[in-house]
Amino acid sequence: MKTQRKIIFIALFVIANISYSQTITVLAKSDKSPVLFAHVVFKPINSETKEQVVLTDTNGTVTIPASILNLRSQILISCIGYEKLMDTLILNTNKIYYLKEQNQVLNEVVVTGQYAPNSPEKAVHKIKIIDRKKIDAMGAQNLRDVLTNEMNIRISQDNILGSSMSLQGVSGENVKILIDGVPVIGRLGGNIDLSQINLNNIERIEVIEGPMSVSYGTNALAGTINLITKKSQLNTIETTINSYYESIGHYNLTGKVGFNKNKNKFTVSGGRNFFDGWKDGDKISFINNKPQLADSNRYQQWKPKEQYFGDLQYIRKINKLSLNYKGGYFYEKISNRGYPRSPYGETAFDDYYRTYRIDNAVFLNGEIAKNKNLNFLISYNDYKRIKNEYYKDLTTLSEVLTENQSDQDTTKFNLINSRATFSTSKDSAKINYEVGYDINVENAYGLRIKDKQQQIGDYALFSSAEYKPIEPLTIRPGLRYAYNTVYQAPLVPSLNVRYKIKNNITLRACYAKGFRAPSLKDLYFYFVDINHNIKGNENLKAEYSDNYSLTANYSKIKENRIYKIETSVYYNDIRNLITLAQTTGSEYSYVNIGKYKTLGIQLNNEIAINHLKISLGGSYTGRYNILSETQNVEPFSYTPEVRSNVMYEFKKINLTTALFYKYTGKLPGFTVDANNNISPTFINEYHTADLSVSKLLWKKRINLTVGSKNLFNVKNVPAFASGSGHSSSTSSVPIGTGRTYFIKLDFNLHSTK
Repeated sequence: MKTQRKIIFIALFVIANISYSQTITVLAKSDKSPVLFAHVVFKPINSETKEQVVLTDTNGTVTIPASILNLRSQILISCIGYEKLMDTLILNTNKIYYLKEQNQVLNEVVVTGQYAPNSPEKAVHKIKIIDRKKIDAMGAQNLRDVLTNEMNIRISQDNILGSSMSLQGVSGENVKILIDGVPVIGRLGGNIDLSQINLNNIERIEVIEGPMSVSYGTNALAGTINLITKKSQLNTIETTINSYYESIGHYNLTGKVGFNKNKNKFTVSGGRNFFDGWKDGDKISFINNKPQLADSNRYQQWKPKEQYFGDLQYIRKINKLSLNYKGGYFYEKISNRGYPRSPYGETAFDDYYRTYRIDNAVFLNGEIAKNKNLNFLISYNDYKRIKNEYYKDLTTLSEVLTENQSDQDTTKFNLINSRATFSTSKDSAKINYEVGYDINVENAYGLRIKDKQQQIGDYALFSSAEYKPIEPLTIRPGLRYAYNTVYQAPLVPSLNVRYKIKNNITLRACYAKGFRAPSLKDLYFYFVDINHNIKGNENLKAEYSDNYSLTANYSKIKENRIYKIETSVYYNDIRNLITLAQTTGSEYSYVNIGKYKTLGIQLNNEIAINHLKISLGGSYTGRYNILSETQNVEPFSYTPEVRSNVMYEFKKINLTTALFYKYTGKLPGFTVDANNNISPTFINEYHTADLSVSKLLWKKRINLTVGSKNLFNVKNVPAFASGSGHSSSTSSVPIGTGRTYFIKLDFNLHSTK
């Protein structure tokens, strides 16, 4: 009887283990980090069972398909940037494989505008990736820092409204900024302040140039920037503390704690960024000891700024689906201290600008069936900006609010967004498709909004399909239809074509219509006092554009070398441009009278040899002069750019050096005065460069980075306008705070208990 019981027990144990799902985990050999979206091919040996292909998830894990659990199989693991690995899978066991890095990875995996996570080489869009390695090497603290070095992106600075950008020569009003697909709200002057978007928990940034309006709707006319947060965690507990110091008075401290248990992951992070202000002539200081003087020195060109932020993330794995909650809080205070007032310098007017952001989002994404994907999100974002002006007594330091009502202002926006897509992503299928909806309900509150409150709703359906008539050719048409509660939304089509010639050359052609909806400010702004008379226009139409682009990529992988050459041309034709114009007497309003065009060409070269990565590129962008329609001026004014990056890793000693350089050419233009006289204008050219050295210490638990930013000491760049041959004026625009030095210390602790 005992023998029979043992046999039964062993049989049950074997059956239980056979029925239990087995997994394979794929990790990078260098740092044991998960290898995301690696291809794992299971090929049964001496069996008619078909081979199975599975992609690793965000933890680098795949589940062995049930159809081959009990079969002796050959396994092949491959991923761009890693050496292929082959093995024979004999027993049902959880196994870990370590892939050796082949060289510097030029491209990774992208999700923006894709049916499922995909390599950028297979995407029909041209997608640029800014990975975490580059973000860390630059010492970038916010989105402004990292975009300063990117091709075809021009950064502008307003020391009250913050930093803004243009892409392909088109202003930031027409650039969609997302975090994990959720729109960032709070546009001032039409632009998102890039310095408010910190990179503490960002894994990579995906940039798509050209309209993505079919997928993302309004503001995606010039391009889309999607920040992807880090979601994978290999260890049970991970703790990270990051400190950053810069010689002009930046003192930043952030931290993160993550817990990973079974199918649950919980992360909490937060920090404080502090900048004590800067003006030309400030000396380098290594501690915060600037005196608070009650004289003209209290005024600073770059305003003191303090930020607090915190984030909460919970992820639950449900089979092949991932349920994710994200919550975030952000607070910023900008202090604009005024000059002491004449005659005795005992008083001054000080402004304070406070910004509050609260973000909440729930995501559900992954495979609901084989090669069938669901991506769902619902979010609520709240933005509030308060401006107060105080009359300050510099002898007692007491202050009171000024009595002028226009000196005080509170603006509040909130957005409810829900978006979902269903898509198929079978590699061997001739047709894959995506269908989805996008709902946006935005509210605006404030004294300078008509009736103090307004709402706009946008309800859209969109769809696209990828058709492969032959293996190298992919054709992707798309269409978006929207109903808007205020204005008539245009029908938005797009057509993308990708053709791969042999294994080295890929051609991409695109036609897409983009649009920008009138904002609540454009429609309902109301600011009338003794100095202002600005009113919104409820009859505005949406801006719309036609974009044409053509891109050619050549890439070659040979042993330990990767070569990549990319050239592209584009043309944007924007109509119904919304412009603030004088309508009657002293009244100004927003009108659809504008027309704008841009065109350009880009060339980028990248090479990776062992641990050396070099990129060099240039662009030439033309911006339309609308005065050419009525005046004798050139139709387009052109601006050149040159960009180069060099990174080298000394693997044996865990040391990385990096150099980032960019030349931003002269920005010319024309203006006309009240007497119809044409005047040329320009913003002068300038060079920027950053240098850094990073060293991993204490078994890679500490990453120490030191470097210098703005090596060419750029501060204010001359801007010039001449007046009809009789007068001229020269001013300057703020670009940087001169040459600075920084040190960044990242401390990481991991536990598998």
